Amino acid sequence: NPNMAELFAYNLDVDRLIMGLELYAGRKIDPDNSLLIFDEIQEVPRALASLKYFCERAPQYHIVCAGSLLGIALHPGTSFPVGKVDFLKLYPLSFNEFLMATAKKQFAELLDRQDFQMITSFKQTYIDALKQYYYVGGMPEAVQNFTDNKDFGEVREIQKRILYAYEQDFSKHAPNEIVPRIRVLWNSIPSQLAKENKKFVYGLVREGARAKDYETAIMWLSDCGLIHKVSRVNSVGIPLKGYDDLKAFKLFLVDVGLLGCMAGLSHRTLLDGNSLFTEFKGALTEQYVCQQLKTIDDIAVYYYTNDRGSCEIDFVIDTGNQVVPVEVKAEVNLRAKSLKTYREKFSPEICVRTSMADYKKEEWLINLPLYAVGQIASI
Repeated sequence: NPNMAELFAYNLDVDRLIMGLELYAGRKIDPDNSLLIFDEIQEVPRALASLKYFCERAPQYHIVCAGSLLGIALHPGTSFPVGKVDFLKLYPLSFNEFLMATAKKQFAELLDRQDFQMITSFKQTYIDALKQYYYVGGMPEAVQNFTDNKDFGEVREIQKRILYAYEQDFSKHAPNEIVPRIRVLWNSIPSQLAKENKKFVYGLVREGARAKDYETAIMWLSDCGLIHKVSRVNSVGIPLKGYDDLKAFKLFLVDVGLLGCMAGLSHRTLLDGNSLFTEFKGALTEQYVCQQLKTIDDIAVYYYTNDRGSCEIDFVIDTGNQVVPVEVKAEVNLRAKSLKTYREKFSPEICVRTSMADYKKEEWLINLPLYAVGQIASI
């Protein structure tokens, strides 16, 4: 908004800014009853700098700021109000939030209560909703449209539009010299996840590609929140970060619905039994689990392989006081060879296998249904 850019360009006197905002909005700003929202704040760097003065000289005002690609889109030389703002990272809707958004709030609350005997009696409701979530994903506009219209075709068009907007953002915000690398790396992610071994391979991006060619592109996509980078650990201890193998990692998209869109997944798979969960070697299921884990506060997410590559655990999570291995199964398959090998070596308190099977707790192993994986931190 050019008017807002001009308002903040002159000086950052708080009383003057409030007066200008009141004139623009046509209403009085009451500190006790008004919430100021500065949307796309990175487009007006001086507005970002003004937060320091609001905090120091007018703390009675309540301000929320939002910005697309805020992690990377700040202009050079922008003054950032260090220590004056609290950060909240927003993710696409989790499966629990999707249930609440689609008129299934009671089922979300039942998951939170972890009454698995009752949960199991309604498992088909959860499985049907999970199929929808795999396709729709958690991007707010896609979920809102699905809630209103139940039209998978419209949902897919929204997802295509979101992906196109991301492509435009590459050119708008990224340094010119890495834009082509960002594009080709971004477009390689579905094929990376479709492999049996989902470790990121530079050679799939471009023949002969090396890490140094694409490290900056990966960092850019990660900083702006479009991908999740899950690093490998080859041993286990607290904190897991101390065992991070910086050279080996998996890349996931921010949203399972966008992955399905990029991969050209047809909505007809929703009608084909449970095949959706095993589409292109279970990539959607591993993406889904990663996405749910990333929304849980205060856990760090990695994956484990031993040096010989004979044992792989899809995810290991650091909760702060223990490390929990998580094996992902896209079907009802309950074989857990890797978990047994891992347990023999590291003796974890508990191991988790998440699959289409019902909840079951054994001596050292919990089978957690895929639709309940968001509860993993509190089981």
